[in-house]
Amino acid sequence: MELPKFLLGDNTDHPSAIFIIHTEYPRFILNLENDEVEWLEDFSKEDEKELESEAENLIREATDFYDREVSRYEE
Repeated sequence: MELPKFLLGDNTDHPSAIFIIHTEYPRFILNLENDEVEWLEDFSKEDEKELESEAENLIREATDFYDREVSRYEE
């Protein structure tokens, strides 16, 4: 099965939260309610340095994905 790069998620235990799941490396879940990121990978110190520069782009892509999905729903 081929997964999309981003998925939307919600949970009744967190009714005001909207989650974006990034399914490619580095996998993470972004909570749009508070911008908290949960990384689903273990990183070495070298990886962390590279991740710092890439994380901003990945989070921007995730929020752009959400905006696109919401705009499609509203049409």
